[in-house]
Amino acid sequence: MNDKQLTGEVYYPSKDVIKHANAKCEKLYEEAEKNLEGFWEKEAKNLKWFKKWNKVLDDSEKPFYKWFVGGKTNIAYNCLDVHVETYRRNKLALIWEGEKGEFRSFSYFALRREVCRFSNILKSLGVKKGDRVTLYMGRIPELMIGMLACARIGAIHSVVYGGFSVEALHERLEDSQSKVLIVADGSYQRGKIVQLKQIADEALQRAATVESVLVVKRTGEDVYMEPGRDMWYHELMNLPIANNSCSVEQVDAEDPLFILYTSGTTGKPKAILHTHGGYMVGTYTTLKYVFDIHEDDRFWCAADPGWITGHSYIVYGPLLNGATSFMYEGAPTHPYPNRWWQMIEKYGINILYTAPTAIRGLMRYGEAWPNRHDLSSLRLLGSVGEPINPEAWKWYYRVIGKENCPIMDTWWQTETGMFMITPLPCTPLKPGSGTKPFPGLKMDIVDEDGKPVKTNEEGYLVIKTPWPAMMRTIYNDPDRYVQQYWSRFPGMYMTGDSAKRDEDGYYWIIGRVDDVIKVSGYRLGTAEIESALVSHPSIAEAAAIGLPHDVKGNAIHAFVILRVGYEKSDKLIEELRQHVGHEMGPIAKPEHIDFVDSLPKTRSGKIMRRVLKARALGLDPGNISTLEE
Repeated sequence: MNDKQLTGEVYYPSKDVIKHANAKCEKLYEEAEKNLEGFWEKEAKNLKWFKKWNKVLDDSEKPFYKWFVGGKTNIAYNCLDVHVETYRRNKLALIWEGEKGEFRSFSYFALRREVCRFSNILKSLGVKKGDRVTLYMGRIPELMIGMLACARIGAIHSVVYGGFSVEALHERLEDSQSKVLIVADGSYQRGKIVQLKQIADEALQRAATVESVLVVKRTGEDVYMEPGRDMWYHELMNLPIANNSCSVEQVDAEDPLFILYTSGTTGKPKAILHTHGGYMVGTYTTLKYVFDIHEDDRFWCAADPGWITGHSYIVYGPLLNGATSFMYEGAPTHPYPNRWWQMIEKYGINILYTAPTAIRGLMRYGEAWPNRHDLSSLRLLGSVGEPINPEAWKWYYRVIGKENCPIMDTWWQTETGMFMITPLPCTPLKPGSGTKPFPGLKMDIVDEDGKPVKTNEEGYLVIKTPWPAMMRTIYNDPDRYVQQYWSRFPGMYMTGDSAKRDEDGYYWIIGRVDDVIKVSGYRLGTAEIESALVSHPSIAEAAAIGLPHDVKGNAIHAFVILRVGYEKSDKLIEELRQHVGHEMGPIAKPEHIDFVDSLPKTRSGKIMRRVLKARALGLDPGNISTLEE
C-alpha cells in the first residue's frame, strides 16, 4: 500500500509501527481477496469450537446468510475459559474505575468465577436458552458480568443504554418480551446520580413479561423494592446457589447471542439480532488486526456497553483476544478536563478508542490539560461513531498521540457488528477518511439506480459481500430486515450512509441519508423524538432535524405546532425539553424548539425534513415539487 504516491494530506506510519503490527498489510489483503471464506475459516480456527462447522458460509437463502454452519461453540467460553486454562489465568481481564475514583479489577480467573456465579442465579430464576434478559445500568463491571452470564447459558441479552429513559426502556422490554431485568439502583454521571431503578419502576408498570428484577447496588441510595419481584444482586451472589462453577451451554454457531435496539426511520426501534459464531469470529479478527492487540496491551474503548461499540470492543473483542480491557464509569471532564489523561497515565493505557464528539469536547479546553500528563504509554488511537473532522483528527494525533500514534478511524454499524471501513496500523492515513474496507470486504458507492458513481462523487454506501459478524435479522421481523437493508439495491446491503471515494480508493463518509440524527455518535430516530414531543399535551404535531454542532456533531432542532388553547413561551420550551428527556433520555433533548403554524409535507403527508434543514441553514431547499400546497 506504500508503493505509490497518495494524493492530499497523508500521514505515513513509522517503521516501528509497521514492524510491530500483527497485520502484514499486503499479505492480509491478498489472502482475503484471493479466498474470502478461507480467510475467515483460518481466523475461526484460532477459537474454540465444541464441534467443527461443515460449511463456512451458507448463502442459499439470501439475504439470510449463515456462517460456520453446523459448528457448536459459545462466545463466553472463548472469552473466559480458554484463557483460564492457560498462562493468562491470572492476567487482568478488566480494570474499572468509578467516577468517584473507586477501583476494581478482575483477572480472567476471577471474572469467570463471577460470571459462573451469576449464571447459576439466572438459571435458578428459570432463565433458559433463548430467553431474553434486559440489562439497564451505567458502565460498571456487573454489566459485563451480566452479558457474559447470559451468553454462557445461551440466554439472549438486550442491553439498554443507561442514558435512555422510561419510554425507551419500556418499549425495548415489551418488544423483547424479557423475562428478567437487571438494573442498577443508579449511576454516576458528572457528579450527579441518574435514578435508574426509579426509571425502571415506571417502565415496569407497563411491561407485562418481566418476572424478576435484580438490582445492583451502585449508589446506595434508597430505592423501592417490589416484594416478590425485586431482589438485590449482592444478596443473591452470597447464596449457596451462586456456585463458582457453571457448565457452558454448547450453542449452535447461528444461535442468537444478543439483540440491540437501534433507531430506525420509523417510530419503532429495530431489534438487531447477532449470533454466537460469526459475531465472535468477526469481532476477534477485526480487533486483533486493526488495533494490533499484543499480550501486554491495555485497551480502552471509551464507549458505553449499551451501544454496539461497547458490546464488540469493550466486552467481546478484547476478551476473545485475551487482552486487558479498561472501563471508566463517568464523564471525560469530571471533575476536571484531565480525567482521561490522568487515567491513561495511571493505568498505562496503550490504546484509546473513542468518539469524535469526545475529542471535540476535550479540544475546547486546550492543550495544557493533556500536556500535564505522561501519555507516552499510548501506541495507537482510534475513532468511532461518526466521521471525524480533520481539525479534530490532527489535534488528537498531535496533542494526544504526540505524532507517534496512528489513528484507526473506523466506520461500522450496530448492524455490521464489526469494523467495516478501517485502516490497519500499516496503512497511510488521511485525516477524516476511514481509508479502505477491511480485508476481503467488497464495498461500493452507488447512485439512485445502483450504478457505481465516479471518483469523488457522493452516493449511497453499500456492502457487496457477506461478512461473519453481520446481523442475521430484525428480531421477530424478518420482512422488515429485507425491506430495510436489502430492497433498495437488490443483492447489496444498504448502509443508510452517503459517502465518496477519492483517487486512491479511500472512503470518506458524509452522513446519514435517512431520518436518523447522530448526536455525540449516538443514533436517534427523528420519529422517536417527534413521538416524545407529541406525547406532551400542548403539542399537535412535531418535526425534528439534526443541525451541525461544534461538539456533538449534530444537535436536535425541533419544530412544533401547538394545540388550541396553548401559548408559546420560554417556560413551555423548557418544559418540552425536559419532557423529551424524561421520555427518551437526556441525550435526546432538543437544542432548539421553534413554534410554527405548519410543517412542509409531501402530498402523501410525509414531513419533508430536508426542507426544514435547508431553511434552518439558509440553503436552497432543492426540488419541492412534491410539497403539498
